[in-house]
Amino acid sequence: MTIDSVIIRLVKDKSGATAVEYALILAMIVLVMIVALDGVATETVGIWDNIAEKSAAATSGQ
Repeated sequence: MTIDSVIIRLVKDKSGATAVEYALILAMIVLVMIVALDGVATETVGIWDNIAEKSAAATSGQ
């Protein structure tokens, strides 16, 4: 097997392209999930802060 035949075979091989495409799709999905989770986390912290403030006001008699 010569170097020329190896290079030609690598250029014609398309099996790696599918793996790269799936990796890019997976990366985009993970990025969207992180952004969505950040939004949910911010909202959840706000809800618990509101509950803490109302509980503190109720227990102090205000």
